[in-house]
Amino acid sequence: MGNRTPCFVVIAGSIALAVGGARADLSSPAKSDFTYKDADGKTQSAQIISKYYPKQILHPLAKVDHRLDPKLMHAATLAEERAHAHSGERCWRYVKEALLASGAISTYPKTVYAKQAGDELVDNYGFKRLSIRDPYSAPLGAVLVYGASREAGHVEIRTRDGFVSDFRSKIPSPRPLIAAYVKFSP
Repeated sequence: MGNRTPCFVVIAGSIALAVGGARADLSSPAKSDFTYKDADGKTQSAQIISKYYPKQILHPLAKVDHRLDPKLMHAATLAEERAHAHSGERCWRYVKEALLASGAISTYPKTVYAKQAGDELVDNYGFKRLSIRDPYSAPLGAVLVYGASREAGHVEIRTRDGFVSDFRSKIPSPRPLIAAYVKFSP
């Protein structure tokens, strides 16, 4: 025991393997704790987990807000039809084209970077900024704008079961959400 190697304990069913100076005590299979002596001779314990239930992560489907311009839902559908499986780093271009083709906006937006999309949509096209922080709570057709300090950002449209820009995704962008933008019915 003179050499001080790290202690590794592996538990498989009710068999314990102690390596590097640790001694295992599993004399009673009904015990809820596994006790052992670490490399310094101190008694340690760890809870025995006999069953593992993975936490299911459920994200809600997008809600339809009937106060919103139905052209936004049409834009979401158009974007999904045109989207690819993987990003081509043209998110803002695809969202612009979907919004224009659906009639949600009347002219092609001029901003270059995705993180600038929200300001242009509000200033030139009658969109409103929503005070939400969770992309999953955005209504169907909402335009979600994400920022990053030294990047172009990202923009996507909320679909019934995910998000779309130049590609489809079940999860939102990991970038910081600037805001969600919608246009209300006239």
